[in-house]
Amino acid sequence: MIFYLHGFDATSPGNHEKMRQLQFIDPDVRLISYSTLHPKHDMQHLLKEVAKQMQYSDDPAPLMVGVGLGAYWAERIGFLNGLKSVLINPNLHPEETMQGKIDRPEEYADIANKCVSEFRLKNTHKAMCILSRMDEVLDSEASAAALKPYYPIEWDETQPHKFPLLAAHLPKIKAFKLG
Repeated sequence: MIFYLHGFDATSPGNHEKMRQLQFIDPDVRLISYSTLHPKHDMQHLLKEVAKQMQYSDDPAPLMVGVGLGAYWAERIGFLNGLKSVLINPNLHPEETMQGKIDRPEEYADIANKCVSEFRLKNTHKAMCILSRMDEVLDSEASAAALKPYYPIEWDETQPHKFPLLAAHLPKIKAFKLG
């Protein structure tokens, strides 16, 4: 089972395409949707929804996959549920990068302060990160610097921020899920 967490653009047709591509790894791909606008509500909702969905699966190694803002959540929700996660062009600081797009960006900072201290250290090797050198939204070099001490980094030379084509990375994602 793969949980797919969309980015800030929840209605993008690219989400369906990414889910279709992920079905080459596991036919059971589940979209876990959230508001994107209310971080504290989103966190509670995502935790409940993932716990509920896990009750209906016997997969011994469920995987969280998120793109952009979805990767922010995949890392945290995956950690809190003991799941591996794949972070694709993660938005590591939405409290800074989403000013003017959401009602309460300060809630992301509050979530970070209330999260388990040094959660990335405790989550080492439970996530992998795929970064695009062509990300037009986020600084992928800064993301790599922040995540490299904890997670393996895979680079993509052509994909933009929304990362429409996962095909080149599917074998590595599958190996990570099964490993």
